[in-house]
Amino acid sequence: MPKTEFGMRAKVWLYPGAGGWHFVTLPKKPAAEITSLFGALRGGWGSLPVIATVGNTSWMTSIFPDKDSGSYVLPLKAVVRKKEGIMAGRVIAFRVRIRT
Repeated sequence: MPKTEFGMRAKVWLYPGAGGWHFVTLPKKPAAEITSLFGALRGGWGSLPVIATVGNTSWMTSIFPDKDSGSYVLPLKAVVRKKEGIMAGRVIAFRVRIRT
């Protein structure tokens, strides 16, 4: 059975368009490993369903491919950011577990 959980750190960034969406871009090494192991499972817009965890908060979401970085981006819900005290520009530790 392949590895399904990946821990990493990345800086939170704010999408420049309307809506105030916050994201982290997965580091390239784990992103490449995720693509290698689970790329065939990608759904709409190339998304992969995950359970994301930041601090003590876990939620179901998806990671999405990002052409500019060659990686994936993970959206951070407002409720998660508030609960965990997350702001744009901060480096956070997080985990994603691929839902197969």
